[in-house]
Amino acid sequence: MTDNKDKFVFKIVIVGDPAVGKTSLIKKFTQGTFQEDYIQTIGAQLSSYEDEANGDKIELFFWDIAGQDTFHFLRPAFYQGSRAAIIVYSLKRKRSLEHVDEWHEDIKMYCGDLPTILLGNKVDLVDKKKLKEKKVLKLVNKQGFIGYYKTSAKTGEEVIKAFQALIKELYNKYKGLRLQ
Repeated sequence: MTDNKDKFVFKIVIVGDPAVGKTSLIKKFTQGTFQEDYIQTIGAQLSSYEDEANGDKIELFFWDIAGQDTFHFLRPAFYQGSRAAIIVYSLKRKRSLEHVDEWHEDIKMYCGDLPTILLGNKVDLVDKKKLKEKKVLKLVNKQGFIGYYKTSAKTGEEVIKAFQALIKELYNKYKGLRLQ
């Protein structure tokens, strides 16, 4: 008797300005933990996570890319082989939203069009009623992002939902390719 289950391995690159919560979001999703203190990522940090869909095994490798300009020369090597991207900005630091286009262009330059989600992080630190989302939603449509989520690495709000949406997108895309 043979097992018809497949194994999928996906590299997902996570980018955004420094201190927007990229590392914290990954840790919240992969380990369920949150660390208050800010620790700067040097170069890139690799995290893995295993999941399952329809009995198929899914292995994810998250490449947390440092946001500091000091490390810009390393990014092309870190992007290589990515199957999806997560762009993070801080709802507390409006300037980080202004750089989303640049991050997306950087990814497209080295990886082509990848399924990409946008995360507005630190929603626990803002008044949701005062968020002006027209600009963000316009950006999401313009760039063709597959989703936009307001997350909190601290409370976990929408973190699992956002990551699962990206996993589902990847699985459906690549499972479909195998079936053809």
